Amino acid sequence: MKRTWKIIVRFAGVFLLAVSIHVLRAAGQGGAPPHPAEPPPQEPQAEEPEAPVLEYDKAIFLNPIPRDQLAFLNQFAGAATKDLVRDKQFRKLMRSVIPNCTFHYGWDMPPSDALDLVLKGSPAPVRIHDGRYVMVPGRGGPYLGGRGFMWIDMQDGIALGGFYFHPVNGEPTPTVNIFSKQVKEEFLQMSQLPPAFYQDLLQWSVESRIPPVTPRYFITGSNKKILLEHDEDYCAAVGGITVAPQPACQQMNADAADIDLDAAYYLEQTHHATNATAYMIRGDDLVAWLQVRDNICRVGPDPLGCRIRMTRQHTHGIIKPHPVPHPPHT
Repeated sequence: MKRTWKIIVRFAGVFLLAVSIHVLRAAGQGGAPPHPAEPPPQEPQAEEPEAPVLEYDKAIFLNPIPRDQLAFLNQFAGAATKDLVRDKQFRKLMRSVIPNCTFHYGWDMPPSDALDLVLKGSPAPVRIHDGRYVMVPGRGGPYLGGRGFMWIDMQDGIALGGFYFHPVNGEPTPTVNIFSKQVKEEFLQMSQLPPAFYQDLLQWSVESRIPPVTPRYFITGSNKKILLEHDEDYCAAVGGITVAPQPACQQMNADAADIDLDAAYYLEQTHHATNATAYMIRGDDLVAWLQVRDNICRVGPDPLGCRIRMTRQHTHGIIKPHPVPHPPHT
């Protein structure tokens, strides 16, 4: 119970920082609603929805790494990332969990090479918390705003890499790519990943000046790029704390839904290639659907909520058109 409460409190603090950056940016870009609605009549207000404590699906992580192979990481707590990256055991660990595919960071290269570019010179300290979670942050890549990290759970034996940059190959930009050989799913939502990972991802994003709402992908052990869907509710309360006021939080939910829709279309157009270089094309079918959505939602009592629901449903129709029974992991 104490650990759960600690995670909730830390998550709320980091998330507030991320939301503050998003709200300030929106204000600086004229982010206020384009058509201010008249104040609604005073009615009894429902309680803020309480966000559940995130629980991830451990079964999606295959071939966990034995704990004794990760114990060496403890000696690097507080050390510079660049020092850990030079360690032979760590480099072996990276090779074992980063997919063997082609990644397009300016030009084609393995994702391990892209990650190495942003980690090998990073002075940022290695962080270990709760005696098990290791965050190895890299900031300030040589070009295209590249930043990255490695994240390891020494207790459950899972590892995830992450890479952020501004693609110039035509895909939605900027983008966050998460990757791991241990995951081979066809569809993935953020809530399926460890809550401690999400907490550390938010903290890294704030420290690295990365927008809290941005296209997110997951490169799996099947060497396939899939959508990592935003299923967070930015208006939910976390540990009794509302992380963003209305209407800013609902606008963040709408932005996330729109971003996921664009990313889903891009993945479909590029056949989930990990190094796709085609330009995003909004076809006539998508343009027509957006017009229908806007016309329907404009006349309802909750235009933004309607837009979010319709967009998410449409995204699910793209990324999960033919549900396939998923056998349980043993």
